[in-house]
Amino acid sequence: MLKFVRLSRLLLGVGALFLFLLAESASAVTIDWVTVGGAGNACDTQSQGCFGAVAQSYRISRTEVTNAQYAEFLNAKAVSNNANALYSTRMGSGFAGGITRSGSPGSYTYSAIAGRENKPVNYVSFYDSLRFSNWLNNGQGSGDTETGAYTITYLGIQNNSITRNPGANIFLPSEDEWYKAAYYDAVTTSYFDYPAGSNTQTTCAVPGATANTANCDWVVGDVTDVASYTGSASPNGTFDQGGNVWEWNEAIISGSERGLRGESWLSNPISLAASYRDDRFPSVEGSSMGFRVASIPEPGTGLLLMMGMLGLAIRQRRHV
Repeated sequence: MLKFVRLSRLLLGVGALFLFLLAESASAVTIDWVTVGGAGNACDTQSQGCFGAVAQSYRISRTEVTNAQYAEFLNAKAVSNNANALYSTRMGSGFAGGITRSGSPGSYTYSAIAGRENKPVNYVSFYDSLRFSNWLNNGQGSGDTETGAYTITYLGIQNNSITRNPGANIFLPSEDEWYKAAYYDAVTTSYFDYPAGSNTQTTCAVPGATANTANCDWVVGDVTDVASYTGSASPNGTFDQGGNVWEWNEAIISGSERGLRGESWLSNPISLAASYRDDRFPSVEGSSMGFRVASIPEPGTGLLLMMGMLGLAIRQRRHV
């Protein structure tokens, strides 16, 4: 009987630890990931270079980061002040923005505007996207916004030299990771010219199930809810890699600028093509600029720990 009680107490402790780990890993922001396979694929040659080769499988968010998701980030990291300019007032007052701020320094509160929760966040700089990625990488609470997937320093900003840290598990996509998710078909091991699985120029149209359509060329006059073009997923299952908002990527271009891909609700559909590459100064924000995130997940450390403790319980059971 004593042996049974000891084992029961140990297993209850393991169970409590497992529940604690689950609670710790629960997040305010949940990313809908898709896996991009076909590791080690060849790149796709364009006039500006050869893009899309990625050595390992990885995940990328199915959609652009939304106003609701970014508001959660602001409520976690910009309550006391707006350090690092994580919030642009144009998000609340600018054309096509989607997040308001109320309160005063020390008690700021951020809310997605009603009806705009699922539209892509805009008025975000390249550095905003890195800091959001750091927050996700650090578990949405632990650590600050300046370390994690990226180490953000004054000198790094001045020199435009910030790159992904080794061991990062959630980050802004590299240009190759972004390009592959948008255009590469692992089944045929080939690339499409447009991000909805087509070699025909995408049509700018209102949201719906029509294939090879996108929010572009002012046809809607605003950003649309993410994944509204249900018939126009990429070969990898992502949405809006063409249209809605331009998306930041890690590429350093011309030394002082950062890469953008995918075109926006304002632009001509030719810009959706795999052959089209854009860039801006990393501090620039606008109604047509947003981002998505990518990931190489860490092993399930919580589960491994629980399994290890179960093993310990069994070993102790044998000696009681």
